[in-house]
Amino acid sequence: MAQVVLLSRSRESGEDILPALVLLPHRVRVVTDVGALTSVPAGTVVLVDATTDLVAARASCRQMASSMPDLTLVAVITEGALAALTPEWGLTDLLLRTAGPGEVDARLRLAAARGDHAPEDGPEVREAGDLVIDASGYSARVRGVPLDLTYKEFELLKYLVSSPGHVFTRAQILEEVWGYDYYGGTRTVDVHIRRLRAKLGPEHEGLIGTVRGVGYRYESP
Repeated sequence: MAQVVLLSRSRESGEDILPALVLLPHRVRVVTDVGALTSVPAGTVVLVDATTDLVAARASCRQMASSMPDLTLVAVITEGALAALTPEWGLTDLLLRTAGPGEVDARLRLAAARGDHAPEDGPEVREAGDLVIDASGYSARVRGVPLDLTYKEFELLKYLVSSPGHVFTRAQILEEVWGYDYYGGTRTVDVHIRRLRAKLGPEHEGLIGTVRGVGYRYESP
């Protein structure tokens, strides 16, 4: 059973936001202000009502992700608004308002478990030869020159650099960088690797090595 806090600025009942929630045994507390979340215990899942006011929900999520990065944030959203979600929301997961009890229960339990066992953050700035990655600033530089990376390209590069020399399979990369609920194929990884190499340039594209039939690794300088 998960500890759940529901953040909604306009509604008082969880049943109005996520109907399946009332059919489950999870303990739910409704709050109307982000300030009420400053002392929630580890493992608590924060459901954010994004079913009506997307702008306000996005602002709340970004505020919490910035000031309380350890929070487990799950947005409740309508299917028609899915296109509005971006990595900048800082979400752990999402739930459609129409999700059934089984899906809601599984996602809440998994989200709570990730919150309980979240790994300690690595160094904010990691240097690997000519490459410098600033995790807090979502930026990477080669010999002081910034790389113009998309969010996924940055996350992919950061993941590879986390264990220089270690070979990651495409499936591992897909799961860790794109998430367990991504339904695309492993070719997505190959495409992003090509883009990364192109942005690193001819002199540094070899930093990302290919192990045929296995996957990719960051080549230690």
